[in-house]
Amino acid sequence: MALYLSHVRQTSPERLAEGDSFVGNVLVDPSAKIGQGCRIGPSVVIGPNVIIEDGVCLSSSTVLRGARICSHAWVQSSIIGWQSIVGKWVRMESVSVLGEDVIIQDELYVNGARILPHKNITVSSPDPQIIM
Repeated sequence: MALYLSHVRQTSPERLAEGDSFVGNVLVDPSAKIGQGCRIGPSVVIGPNVIIEDGVCLSSSTVLRGARICSHAWVQSSIIGWQSIVGKWVRMESVSVLGEDVIIQDELYVNGARILPHKNITVSSPDPQIIM
């Protein structure tokens, strides 16, 4: 993804997001909604109909169609699946991957987890794991 975004920077820089909330190479679908006080980038792709609430920090990540990241979440090096929800004050890192329609409840820590579709996560996962 970082290589692709670097290529976009060289060939079509007008496609990349600009503004106070964006750092480095960030690609945002026009239908996405981004709240106030966010820090997004570098190396972030935000898909169609995504909602990013106020105060979210997002880096080296991809957020797929229809996902929602609630206020003050911190997401690094992760993939947020279609229609998934990352709760308020959640911290995700270390290549965490959410399948489709995954809900991460508020104030949890997710470290390198691979979470299969249609799950509701209610406890933190400090060690990398697969949640089926």
